[in-house]
Amino acid sequence: MTDSLQAFLTRAEGLLARVEALLPPAPVAPDWSASVAFRYRKRGGRCVLEPVRHVAQIRLQELKEVEPQKQRLLQNTAQFVAGRPANNVLLTGARGTGKSSLIKACLNEFAPQGLRLIEVDKADLVELPDLIELVAERPERFVIFCDDLSFDEGEAGYKALKSVLDGSVSAASDNLLIYATSNRRHLLPEQMRDNLGYKHTENGEVHPGEAVEEKISLSERFGLWLSFYPFSQEEYLAICAQWLRALGLGEADISAARQPALVWALERGSRSGRVAYQFARDLAGRGGLDATLAPSNAAANTPPPEGLDHV
Repeated sequence: MTDSLQAFLTRAEGLLARVEALLPPAPVAPDWSASVAFRYRKRGGRCVLEPVRHVAQIRLQELKEVEPQKQRLLQNTAQFVAGRPANNVLLTGARGTGKSSLIKACLNEFAPQGLRLIEVDKADLVELPDLIELVAERPERFVIFCDDLSFDEGEAGYKALKSVLDGSVSAASDNLLIYATSNRRHLLPEQMRDNLGYKHTENGEVHPGEAVEEKISLSERFGLWLSFYPFSQEEYLAICAQWLRALGLGEADISAARQPALVWALERGSRSGRVAYQFARDLAGRGGLDATLAPSNAAANTPPPEGLDHV
């Protein structure tokens, strides 16, 4: 080997060492026995899996008025835990209707059978290939949980998630699925100018433009879509009753809480399951209607408007 070639190789090795020092290190495996749920986070430029010490204890039977969605997610998760084919799932729809809670309840249902959950923020989705490699040889079954997922155009995580779901040259590990929740059906903002790409042929057929194709290409890669809708008044009241019962109030208090629950929803402008839970916590914390403290605002002291039952 000539002196010039040896000098070149030495310089190349030094350059590679300097470049490697700038690259983020591969994530380190956590203590898998520390929890059934983990968070994927960046700490000091390093990706780590942090065990969740206090996992939400919500149970499937506590979630009301979402039975069709519950049954489909339960069946998909049962297939996955049993080692049978199952789909990645996108849960979309109205806010506060139980999308995230349903995923947490499935974790509690199947954790004794080896199900584990890893929560990943949108900003960290570009690291998904490394995370998949980390868990590929584990015996547990992993759900990657992306909560309240939506993208603006051009975000790096969008392309990374598309590749992981379906499109990368490497096959996804069979012990991992992605469950994502969003208020947007296609995860991207849809704008009027996207329709300008439509073309009309002589027979009236409409061909969507490339912009529209790109908008739906990510959501289409989820094999199972579960849609959630705003609750009716009776469904909202049933959820209020469920939470009041769970928080220890008796049936008399629950029956008397109907009008205050409707006033609470009217003030919040929503009849979601989240609003019902917040009302139940407020009322239970005050010891029920008989022990109600001074109201926090004047609206709580006034009778409900005429026709409130039909709101």
